[in-house]
This record gives sequence, C-alpha cells and structure tokens, in this order.
Amino acid sequence: MLAWTIYISFLGVGILMLLPRDNARAARITALTAAIAGLVAAIGGALQTKAGEILTVTRLNWIPAIGSEYHLAADGISLTLVMLTGLAAVSGILFSWNIELRAKEFFAFYLALIGGVYGVFLSFDLFLLFVFYELAIIPKYFLIAIWGSTRREYGAMKLALYSFVGSAMVLVGIIAAFVVSGAKTMSLFELAKYPFPDSFQMWAFPLVFTGFAILAGIWPFHTWAPTGHVAAPTAASMLLAGVVMKLGAYGCLRVALTLFPKGLDEWTIQPCGPAVVSGLMSHSFIESIQWFLNLVFGFTSWRDFFGVLALIGIVYGAMVALVQKDFKFVIGYSSVSHMGFVLLGLVTLNEFGLRGAVLQMFSHGVIAGLLFAVVGRMVYDRAHTRDLGELSSMNLSKALPFAAATFAIAGFASMGLPGFSGFVSELQVLIGAWHMSPTYAVVAGLGILIGVAYTLRALQLAFFADHAEQAPMTPATISSNDHEKLEPISVPERFGAMLLIGASLVIGLYPSLLLNRIVPSFSSPLFDGLRKVGGLP
Repeated sequence: MLAWTIYISFLGVGILMLLPRDNARAARITALTAAIAGLVAAIGGALQTKAGEILTVTRLNWIPAIGSEYHLAADGISLTLVMLTGLAAVSGILFSWNIELRAKEFFAFYLALIGGVYGVFLSFDLFLLFVFYELAIIPKYFLIAIWGSTRREYGAMKLALYSFVGSAMVLVGIIAAFVVSGAKTMSLFELAKYPFPDSFQMWAFPLVFTGFAILAGIWPFHTWAPTGHVAAPTAASMLLAGVVMKLGAYGCLRVALTLFPKGLDEWTIQPCGPAVVSGLMSHSFIESIQWFLNLVFGFTSWRDFFGVLALIGIVYGAMVALVQKDFKFVIGYSSVSHMGFVLLGLVTLNEFGLRGAVLQMFSHGVIAGLLFAVVGRMVYDRAHTRDLGELSSMNLSKALPFAAATFAIAGFASMGLPGFSGFVSELQVLIGAWHMSPTYAVVAGLGILIGVAYTLRALQLAFFADHAEQAPMTPATISSNDHEKLEPISVPERFGAMLLIGASLVIGLYPSLLLNRIVPSFSSPLFDGLRKVGGLP
C-alpha cells in the first residue's frame, strides 16, 4: 500500500495534464483527491507495519550493471515522514484553493514534488533514493519561479543552485561507496554491512553529511531557505519547510550516519612539526582540514564540528528572526533555527537525541507549514503586505480573528508549549544534547528562549498592536484597514489549519503514537555501525 503514495501522486500529475487549461476547479479537485488518497495510503501502510519491522514494499531488479534495484521499504522513521508528507500535501492544496493562474500546471508540479518526496523516504537503494531526491528539486524551482512573489526568480535559482551543489557532493559520496565496496550493489542493507576503511569514512562522512545538510538549512549554507520561503507561494513554502528540508535531514541520518559511522570517531591529529607549511604538506587533504579545525577552533571530531554548526544555526536563526520586519522572513529564519535542533539531535548519537531529531522533523513540518499558511495565505494574500509595521495598523485580530487565533496556537506550538509536538521533540533533543555535553544543551536552550521572544513579537505586531501609539498609516494600510474589505477565511483554509493543529496536538498529547515506531527502528541491523560508535543501546 505504501508504494501507492508514489504512484497516486504521479498518476495525479498525468490526469492534471489531460484537463482543460482553464478548468481551475477540476485541477484543484483532482489534486486534492490525489493528496487525500496518498495520505490514506500512508496511514494504511503504517497501520499494517509492526513496530521495529523493516517492511519491504517492492523489490525488483532495475539497473543490474550497477547493482541497483527498485527497492521500496519502510521502517518507523520512514513511516513517520511519509505520514508527514501526506499531511503537508493535503493541507498545502487546501491553502491553495485560490490558485487560478495556470492551475493545472501548478498542481501538477506540486504533486510531482510530493511524489519525489514519498520516493526518497521509501527508497532503500542509494541510486533510487538519489533519483527521487533530484526529482523533488526540479518542481520546486518552477513552483517558485512561476507562482512566487518577492524576487521569485532569484529565490528559485538560489534554492536550485544550493540544492544541486549539495546533490553533487552526495553523488560523489555514493559513487565512492559503491566503488570501495566492490562495485556490486547499491542496496542500503548491503552497504550498511560493508566494513568501509576508517580513513575512507573520515572523508566520506563530512562530504555526504554536508551535501544533505545543505538542504536541511545548516549554517552557514542556510541562506537559500529564508529567501526561498519568502519568494515561494504559500503551498510551496509549506512544502519547503514541511517536507523538503526534511529530505536533507533524512539523508544525513539514512545515508551519512548509517554508512559512515566511524567518520564520527575522534580524529588522530598527527603533529605537523615546527613549520606549519611543511606540516600541512605532510598530511592528506582531509587530515589538513582536521588539523586546521583542531588548531584554530579546538574541534576533535566531525561530531563536534557539526554539533557546533547546528548550535550556531539554532541561535543565529532565532536572533535574526527577532529583528525581521518582514513577517514571512520571521518564519523563514525560525525554520533555520528549528532545523538546527534536528541536526543537533542527529550528532548526539544517543537514543534521546536521535529519536528527538526524527520527532522534530515531524513536528516542525506540521507547525512551520501552519505558520507559513497563516502568513502567506491568510494575511499576505488579503492585506497585500508582510511588513510588520504596516500590519500593526490594520487591527487584524478583529479583521481576521481566525488567522490571529491560528497564528497564536501555531506560535505557542513552535515555542514548545507542553501539549504540542514541539515540546516533546525539542525536550528529547535537549536531553540528548546534555548527554553529549551540558554546554550544548544550555546553548540550544538559549535558542528556545529567543524563539519565545520573536514569536511573541511577531504575534503582537501583526495582530495585537497598540493602536493608540501606532504610527500614521500609509495609503496602502489605509486602503486595507477596513475589516469588511478583507476576504474572510475560507472553508478549505479552516480545514487545512485544523488538520495541522490537530496533528500537532495529537502527537503532543500522545507522542507514543510515533515514538513506539521510531525508537525500535534504531535497533535494526542498519544501525549496527552507529551503535558501535554512539550511545545507542
């Protein structure tokens, strides 16, 4: 049943392309039907899968010359993200019910992206995973370039270039792993068993991890994310934050950490002699980088290096979000901050951190998608401005009370309020970080405090500003100030919001619904190598 999540998405693309060009209503209904069917297939497949089991969905010979198979499978980690994709797909279409410009092409690109994302999460063959990974990049470029807003061509091109650079790094690592392992198979199961030399893993791990982490928004390669989010139409923003960034984090876990776990071992730093230049020349390229990072910054492993980058992303993203004047940039930089928790959880190498990272992928996908929906569709499409100064004069809490309530709920969930999924996931990551180093947990906690500040600031300025002290209104705000001129929140938007709020609440109140599937997945043979170098039981 899980394979049908992919097939239904691409079948929807085919049907959409056969529809009349000017029938936007039929395009919307077709896309929503395909998305709902995909979500039902995802949930049905999850219910049929036992905890701790790796379910083989489909396994066929594909490209025998390189040992590649059409191998679809799922464990608890995959199932969590497949269900997230289904939720994001349905809610994104509901928030795009107003699309009229080239509607069938819009939803065709949308479903193609969704199909590619489903494929990545279900692929257990490295080459197949890479194909689906690339397939998801192309539609998002067109979604932003054609239907985007602010600097859409720049945002689309920047996102595509960053994505392709990361993909090139991943491809080099995949080819290297294939050759070193004997050039017989691309199976993730078989490659996870292969004893790659330690020296090979020391350079393959940072290469592949960085390649995937670029799409996860790791600092300092994060700048595509806020720009892309702001330029994208609402549904594309929801998908970028909700599932596309998760592709990168998933690749870090499924490929880099699974195949090259010894790349996280402590470095063996050889003395370089009295002369720095001669010392550098006496080492390999990767050893020279390690020597430099150790000498200048004190790092002793790639684990420490990526852990610090994740912490910088958490704090930096939150601090930049705190001073933004553009409402959508606030959410864009907050995504960078929250994805930092995912990356930090991955490099803790203990059960708390790893399961927290996977749960944070789900939680952030739901909450960030909802925040972008409020800012992009409920507010910007009606007020025609994202400037917090201008929004503060519009009395939106009365003009759009549902939008104000929805953003407040999503904001509280994003801040980690108990009862929502964000609390459970970030708590797990913080505990894992504490086991790794108490300092890491303290710095990450600082990011949460700043997150509270930027969320409350955005909520107050956009919806609950003090009108007695507001600045004189501009012509744009005057023309938008009349409540009755703002289009009311539509029924599809209300359904989309309730779907995402409900998902966050259900997992926040009953996290075992996902954790009972996520945790046993780390006991599978795929993680034997990681179990030897980390704190997994």
